[in-house]
Amino acid sequence: MTPTTTRSSYLMRAGLVRNVRSGEHLTTFVVSGVATVLITRLILSLSGYPQIGGKGLHIAHVLPGGVLMLVAISLLLGYVGPVVRPAAALVGGVGFGLFIDEVGKFVTSDNNYFYKPTAAIVYVVFVLIVLASRFLSTRRPIDPREELANVIDHTVEGVAGGLSRQRRAQASELLGLVGPRVQGRRETAALLEACPPDEVELAAPVDAAWQWLQRTFERVATHPKAPTVAVVVLAVQAIGAPLIAVSVGNGLVQLSVSGVIVGSLLSATFTVRGGLQLRNQKRLRAVRLFELAVLVSLLMTQVFQFAGTQFAAAGGMLLDLVLLGLLRAERDRLQREEELAKKTPAATTPLGLPPDPGAPRFPEDPSDPV
Repeated sequence: MTPTTTRSSYLMRAGLVRNVRSGEHLTTFVVSGVATVLITRLILSLSGYPQIGGKGLHIAHVLPGGVLMLVAISLLLGYVGPVVRPAAALVGGVGFGLFIDEVGKFVTSDNNYFYKPTAAIVYVVFVLIVLASRFLSTRRPIDPREELANVIDHTVEGVAGGLSRQRRAQASELLGLVGPRVQGRRETAALLEACPPDEVELAAPVDAAWQWLQRTFERVATHPKAPTVAVVVLAVQAIGAPLIAVSVGNGLVQLSVSGVIVGSLLSATFTVRGGLQLRNQKRLRAVRLFELAVLVSLLMTQVFQFAGTQFAAAGGMLLDLVLLGLLRAERDRLQREEELAKKTPAATTPLGLPPDPGAPRFPEDPSDPV
């Protein structure tokens, strides 16, 4: 038994079973949180930063943020099954965005909402959330028993209120990933089969948005000109980021420009290497290098961009996120094709040689037509 397997067994015995959709839920949380910060800043700027209250009172938007986070926690604590999680991730993300937007007031002695490093602090907080989540979800592969537990999580909904065709298909697909020797698989399959049909289900705009986004990313990523466009965008971004930092920067410009330049050089290096791999017809390797270029931009260049230009760097961050989504969609597609090719053995002759397509074919049985 490997150390990873031992660790997985111990954590599952302790009740720490991972959700296979945790990545989607966390992305919903982060995207809604970041969007809330940007929209809040935009609305306040356009409206002249009004204050709600009067007569010595000021109701800061950190308070409704706390209420929304309370709503999200109440949903997760009050209901079982996978239905409420997308909504809780969205509501919690909005609440956390309203909360973290006022961090400048809590790290300065004069409660300065316009504290210049606020944008960088907010950005780093969200980056740390993403990194921590990825560390917890990828440091060891999903155990088949965890996959089975997620199927049982679906049946919780089905036993009480029935399963729609879509929900049943999702649970069946996940059950297909569980090995036949996993204890409890047969019973879980029987329980899933026993769930009555019921097409009534809550509206799931977050799930619908995820499905639409995945389909869109897959279509765009497989476009013939997608690799060329990716190289051009990454190159323009690597060149333009230092120029923007210099022209829009504030008092932290010297430090921020240095960080932006270093990050841009690293991104450009990965982009050039990816372009060379793409030229050598090694598409999967090229996509992975392009991913590294985008990750360096997100985790390094954009941090210094936010420190130097504050929320003016939001456009570059959004562009990086879109590029990362497209590249991951293409990487997943290429990996699926590679795994399928490994599982499908090539046709061979009895001597182990590839068949000659021009050779005449004779039926093994007289009734078998040529």
